[in-house]
Amino acid sequence: MNLTETITARLAALNPISLEIQDDSALHADHKGNAGGGHFSIKIVSSHFSQKSQVMRHRLIYQALADLIPQQIHAISILAISPDDSI
Repeated sequence: MNLTETITARLAALNPISLEIQDDSALHADHKGNAGGGHFSIKIVSSHFSQKSQVMRHRLIYQALADLIPQQIHAISILAISPDDSI
């Protein structure tokens, strides 16, 4: 299982309606301070985010991925949306 598949499996606990994961690691290959972990952009829509602030939404994601940071995941860009949100 590659890292994108691992992230997908971990975030499945949030029952996403939609989940997009983009591996941006190639854009940051020589990024100072990166000891080899990947860079990812995550867009996730889940009812688990309803009535939660962006901080709480991000915490849910970071909790699911905690043991992968910082060795396997160096950076994450997160867009966490509730189905109730209008964007």
